[in-house]
This record gives sequence, structure tokens and C-alpha cells, in this order.
Amino acid sequence: MIGWDVGGAHLKAVLINDQGQVLDAKQVYCPLWKGLGELESAIDCVLLEMHADSHAVTMTGELADIFPDRNTGVLQISQTMQRKLSMAKHEVVIEFFAGDKGFVGIDTVKQVTSDIASMNWLASVHFLAKKVPQAIFIDIGSTTTDIALVCDGRSQVQGLTDATRMQFDELVYTGVVRTPLMALAQKIPFSGRLVNIAAEHFATTGDVYTLTGDLSLSDNMADTADGADKSVASSARRIARMIGWDAEEVPLSAWIKLANAFKHAQLNLVRQAVLTKLSSEQYSNASLQLIGAGAGEFLTESLAQQLGIQYRSVSDFISAESILIKNMAKVCFPAFAVASLGLSR
Repeated sequence: MIGWDVGGAHLKAVLINDQGQVLDAKQVYCPLWKGLGELESAIDCVLLEMHADSHAVTMTGELADIFPDRNTGVLQISQTMQRKLSMAKHEVVIEFFAGDKGFVGIDTVKQVTSDIASMNWLASVHFLAKKVPQAIFIDIGSTTTDIALVCDGRSQVQGLTDATRMQFDELVYTGVVRTPLMALAQKIPFSGRLVNIAAEHFATTGDVYTLTGDLSLSDNMADTADGADKSVASSARRIARMIGWDAEEVPLSAWIKLANAFKHAQLNLVRQAVLTKLSSEQYSNASLQLIGAGAGEFLTESLAQQLGIQYRSVSDFISAESILIKNMAKVCFPAFAVASLGLSR
């Protein structure tokens, strides 16, 4: 079984065997806003390394602005996946995750597009709800952060659509690669004072975590703000522009400190959303766990330490042939989860 998570910036795929062990996992940069040809190329890239008789698909890529609306996006992505995966092998089963309605075939997709749209987070929560009785699941990716509660072995969320999830702090538009730094704060501490942040797309969080050392190059696949390389020096140059400086004016250590200040600002955004959930009386902090996933899992671990809550990585729930494969499956957790759900039906 291959689980697929079709995002707006990345295609993620996880291959599992009949026992649920991960055999391979892969993330491919897929800037879907450039056209469906990007998705087709990314699928081909995955299929060079993975083969399976069954496929389970979830997505968020329907939000890409090449589509006039999400309904159209779901239909076109589903049709593309169906066509490409059917070409790979004559007899394959291809199903699409429709949230609480389970899995559906391509002939049913048109009737349940709203249940398929942006449900990759729910696949992760449904999987985890089978493993832990009570938890806050936080998946910090390149672009967004998903926050969902598990209580009594069931998902407990207030929203199912992007609009309601954003309203209830269950979808926070902040991630560790593509988020413009101007979205994190209006002012930032630098050289002993608070300074204003330029409202320009000069730098992204990918630059921040390149400078802090938290983000590996394999997780930093998106284009930089200026299209230049992703070196420490270039990241420093971009982040300096956010406060009106040139990187050469002060030592590199000053830009690393500024990067850590932006890191703190982003962590506060996630913290505020999580504290809203912790204010509910139905959850006991004594048995609560924070479970982290995604390229920004390091932020969730820091948050758990701040809040004094037990932390677990989703890697605890993944069996894999090697540490490298396990680590990639962790980054691609919704793809792993949807494959596991498909396998266990």
C-alpha cells in the first residue's frame, strides 16, 4: 500500500507492507500553483522507487490558486492521481480519503469533494486515536500547522473545513519553510531594542531555521524569497533585509540571534493556539501528551517543554526498515497515516 499526501508545495508518499511497516518514504517538491504538470512529474518521481497494488490518497493541494475553487481542485487532483497510478500497473486499487465517510473510489469523488478537501490532518488524527487515549496532535509543516485533540480515543475537533478550523485555532497558517517573516510579528528584538519588520517578502522561515540549524536541506525544498541559494550567508542576507540592514554590517552571530527571535515569535503563535485548547475542562494535563509531526516537529518539542507536558514524536508509532526511512515517514506522517488506515479496513 502506498499512502499519498498531495500538498500545494510537496507530494509525500509512504510505502508500507501488509504488517504496516514502512518500506520507503519520499517527499518531492511539487509547486502545484505552477500547474498539474508539476504533480504528474512528482508522481513519476515517486513511482521510480515505489510500487504497490493499492493506493490511498489524501490532499490539501486543492487550495492551489490554479483552481477556481476547492471542488474543482479535488476533482482535478483525484483524476490526475487516478490516471497516473492506473498507468503504473494494470490492476490497482486507488481510493481517496473522505474524512469521517471513509474511503471512496474515483466514481464517488464528485459527490464528496468537501469531505476529501484538506483532510490529511484528519487521517493522522484517526490513526493516532487508535493508539493513545488523550493527546494534542501538532503537525508543523512547511506552510501550515495542524492542531487537533484526541480524547477518549476519539478525535475531538471543532472544525472540519479550513474556514472553521482557522476560526477555532485548529489550522494556523504558519510553517517552518515557506512562511514570510512579516507574518510572524510587526516588531522583533534586535541589538537590544524592538525594531520594525518590513512588510515585504524578503525572507521566509526557511532562512530562520537554516540559521538556527533546526532545518535540514532535505526538508527545505521550497524556493527562497529571492530565488538565490539556501546557504547560511544567503539566509543571513535575506533576514537582514527584513529589518533594513545589510548582512555585512554586523557579525553572523547577530543574524543568528535575530533568527532565534523569529523562532520565538513563531513558537508563540503556535503556543497561543494550543493554550486555547488546553483551556477546555475536558482535558487533564496529568495524562495529556503532545504528539509532534512534520518538518517543524522541533518547535512542538520546545512547546511541550515550555508547557510541562509529556512529549512524544509520531516516530514512536512508526515501524520502519531503517532510521532514515522512519525519519522521512515522520515528515510524511499524513501519507503514512492514510496508508495505515487503508490497510486496516
